[in-house]
Amino acid sequence: MAVKIRLRRMGQKKAPFYRIIVADSRSPRDGRFIEEIGTYDPSTDPSTFKINEELAKKWLANGAQPTEVVGKLFKVAGIEK
Repeated sequence: MAVKIRLRRMGQKKAPFYRIIVADSRSPRDGRFIEEIGTYDPSTDPSTFKINEELAKKWLANGAQPTEVVGKLFKVAGIEK
């Protein structure tokens, strides 16, 4: 099973809010997920995000692949593989 760390869209129309989740790569964007590890709000200025560093490192060590956007958020937060 390929596991990805990606964004799950929440919020109203034209007011997106994202949760950073760990999910099977075959599941839909807003569908079933394994664990929630943080949040990301691009509508604030500057964008705000909160990541549980412990959980993120655990999933990266277990082989989960972050998407491009999540990878950038991890880089800003100082979370490396």
